[in-house]
Amino acid sequence: MNMVSLFLGLILFLNILLATFVVFRERRDIGSTWAWLFVLYFIPLLGFVLYLLFAQNYRRLHLFEWKDIDRIGSEEEAEEQLAWVLSDGRAVVVNPAAKGNLDLVTLNLNASHAVLSENNEVELLLDGKRKFECLFRDIADAKDHIHVQYYIVQRDELGRKLIKALADKARDGVSVRLLYDELGSRRVTPSFLKELRDAGGVAEAFFPSQFRLINFRLNYRNHRKLVVIDGKIGYVGGFNVGNEYLGLDPKFGYWRDTHLRIQGGAVQAMQTRFILDWNQASRQEDIRYRSELFPEPETVGTAGVQIVSSGPESKLEHIKNGYVKMISVARKSILIQTPYFVPDAGFTDALQIAALSGVEVVVMIPDKPDHPFIYWATMSNIGEMLKSGVSVYLYRNGFIHAKTIVVDEEIASVGTANMDVRSFKLNFEVNAFLYDAGISKKLADAFRQDIRVSEELTLESYARRSRWIRVKESVSRLISPIL
Repeated sequence: MNMVSLFLGLILFLNILLATFVVFRERRDIGSTWAWLFVLYFIPLLGFVLYLLFAQNYRRLHLFEWKDIDRIGSEEEAEEQLAWVLSDGRAVVVNPAAKGNLDLVTLNLNASHAVLSENNEVELLLDGKRKFECLFRDIADAKDHIHVQYYIVQRDELGRKLIKALADKARDGVSVRLLYDELGSRRVTPSFLKELRDAGGVAEAFFPSQFRLINFRLNYRNHRKLVVIDGKIGYVGGFNVGNEYLGLDPKFGYWRDTHLRIQGGAVQAMQTRFILDWNQASRQEDIRYRSELFPEPETVGTAGVQIVSSGPESKLEHIKNGYVKMISVARKSILIQTPYFVPDAGFTDALQIAALSGVEVVVMIPDKPDHPFIYWATMSNIGEMLKSGVSVYLYRNGFIHAKTIVVDEEIASVGTANMDVRSFKLNFEVNAFLYDAGISKKLADAFRQDIRVSEELTLESYARRSRWIRVKESVSRLISPIL
């Protein structure tokens, strides 16, 4: 037996061993299992490396602990709310949209301890320039602390402007913390953060590489975008930090996204989420409880809000389950905007059932890819939607990055989670579930405005795509559970 035969035999043995582990030990869902078996079979050696880098299972780990969490009573409040919702919730809930959707409120309370607050003022930010104008104004007005978390922070003009604004406040004595994802913000360097750190601010990377150029947690990224200022103002949504989000990248053109600026009780839940993420990532200091982090919320509005988080450490897919529940209660309309549409069977089945039941279901996606494989997988799934009577629009006024769902113009969800398996299972995400007819109508109106600069994709035009595109769609769909 020559060395080549021995080497090939060893590779075959390792592949069989790893395939056995994937099937019988990891207990993954069937789609993910078959996708990894496909990779291992067709790319023997490289597939083994890819598995080590991308397939670590964090669902069995308890990653987030905050010993002071009981001081603010969030879990206790969630349990109390759940008790009265299950007993006589309609007599206690004030917000009409929340009162009419107690099943969704209960789901979020039960599964993820998402407290319902009903005293929120919510501002929609649909344009990057407007979003960052508001953010920089609130940063300049901060008195006690600024907590900033983004998946992507670019080392460009907007990124430098943010670092300078944070450094200026740190020099004024404001406590400043910046949390970024190492993969999404891979261009962030120590020199880029030097001004902030020299001013007394602190910056940390989420899931950094354990070894140079190797990161065994590469597949599990913190995709959340949260800002909390003085415990009174919170931001959540789709915008990251970079010139492209201002529409300055010629590749994408105008950047259409959706973000929320929230004042009210929901900010406490956003603060708790940031602290949990920070304490997991921090190598220098954990955040300890102090009353200034959780000031008594003022009654500034009437919108009902639940802040729902999900991630690979959760046994249940909290945000996806919330989406599916919203779809199931729809009676008139479901409006969805997402840059990536690669959901699992449960989500697609729910949408198809709604469309076949007479509910108006409209999905809007970009007309151009920023990630080719995900785009072709998206187009493959879109074909199935069209066959069920779902209307599909391709956004042509630049790039649409919004992650929104609006049901019956009464309830909505806006946040960081795309309608894809990665957001449902692999990424750390956060969404605001909104109970307010006024906000939902504004989101629906914005959707209709976007339709004016979009092109409808019909079943007839979809059927005219080339054979080569069909091949790319088929391959991408096959590996979509691990994209």
